[in-house]
Amino acid sequence: MKVRSLAAPLLDPSNVMTKSTLTTSACANHTPSHGWTGAIASLRQEKGLWVAIAIITLWMVSTIGLFSLNFATLALPWRGLAFLWQVFLYTGLFVTAHDAMHGSVTPAHRRWNDAIGTLALWLYGLFDYTYMRQQHQKHHAQPAQKGDPDYHAPHSSSFLAWYGNFMGSYWSWLRLGLLISSFHAVHQIFQISEANLSWFWVFPAITSSLQLFFFGTYLPHREPRAGYTNDHRSQSTDLPVFWSFLTCYHFGYHEEHHALPHLAWWQLPQVRGGRGRGGEGEKEGCIPL
Repeated sequence: MKVRSLAAPLLDPSNVMTKSTLTTSACANHTPSHGWTGAIASLRQEKGLWVAIAIITLWMVSTIGLFSLNFATLALPWRGLAFLWQVFLYTGLFVTAHDAMHGSVTPAHRRWNDAIGTLALWLYGLFDYTYMRQQHQKHHAQPAQKGDPDYHAPHSSSFLAWYGNFMGSYWSWLRLGLLISSFHAVHQIFQISEANLSWFWVFPAITSSLQLFFFGTYLPHREPRAGYTNDHRSQSTDLPVFWSFLTCYHFGYHEEHHALPHLAWWQLPQVRGGRGRGGEGEKEGCIPL
């Protein structure tokens, strides 16, 4: 089947990049180091860690900066662009947490990996990282079928019905109360207008959930007319790398993700690109990063 032709060469023990090799550049040999020098050298090789830190930091800086603007004097086009920018960053927060669930933010340091995933989900919407990881593991164990918490079999062709069921499965009245309390606390303590909080905090988070669901669940796992064609019951969106990144941080390369779930989001284009080049990366026994 299609996914087997994709995954088989890459999952061969002689070819696959393991989680340990993902802590360094692909296919490189490294001599163990000790002390501060070794620690600094190790951190420099943690590309996934720095990508995650960059996304979280960018979200923080952007959000604080937009909160400080005078919303009333901000022209409508700038409001729209700022809103879309925040949606993009919110999506990045969730994708970062998703990578942490697979241990690909920093595979060699599980505590750091989970701490970053916890922080990203907390900033995104006060979600419980441990619970979300457990649910996501179920999704990968039984994708798009009974036992998958993200799948909505009775209405798998209806976007709104599936989205409603999807959000309902992660609904929490306690979390909603905490979010509302946080909104009013930030408004009162820091004197930030409700318009700024709504446009650049609340609405982008909600919109990004639609974006993540559409590109990361609905399109990839919606059953084709001819039925599923691979064991992962998923399919990838056929978008160029730039648009794939812009729409959902390559979440649309979903067949590749399910075949190699330990790869970070920024590594998925190499997998998909390698297929288009006739497996160029596979000949070297690794995926060029």
